[in-house]
Amino acid sequence: MSVSLGQPVPDFTATATGDTTLTLSELRGQQVVIYFYPKASTPGCTTEGGDFRDRKAAFDAANTVIVGVSRDGIRAQENFKAKQDFNFPLLSDKDEAVCKLFDVIKLKKLYGKEHLGIERSTFLIDADGKLAREWRGVKVKGHADEVLEAAQALHAGQ
Repeated sequence: MSVSLGQPVPDFTATATGDTTLTLSELRGQQVVIYFYPKASTPGCTTEGGDFRDRKAAFDAANTVIVGVSRDGIRAQENFKAKQDFNFPLLSDKDEAVCKLFDVIKLKKLYGKEHLGIERSTFLIDADGKLAREWRGVKVKGHADEVLEAAQALHAGQ
């Protein structure tokens, strides 16, 4: 079972930075941006996370929570968050339960070798817990701005 536009996103709980867990249903009443990135502390993922970090005040103003997800272990996520001064939680999805829910594990090629990995993707969930927008196969440049505009428009329409 995976998510689809206009439908409620199934609840999940995952290990988060700050020695906590995050449960999606506990965020009801707020919009939620969940972005999936391939690997902590790599150049594209660092840039993407920084773009979301630098726009957090604007996301807050649009009643929108930001959450980053990768398959990295919690220690790697903690280090990545601390080093980049991210002001939002990162989830460790080592068992790929959240990745599978959002169908972001794809066959990828790196240096001619195929492997399964996270396709950079972002999802915007409305305050009622329904999937409002999705971006798959994301290119980092300009992406956080596009997501912010969508979050602001969704918030304004409520």
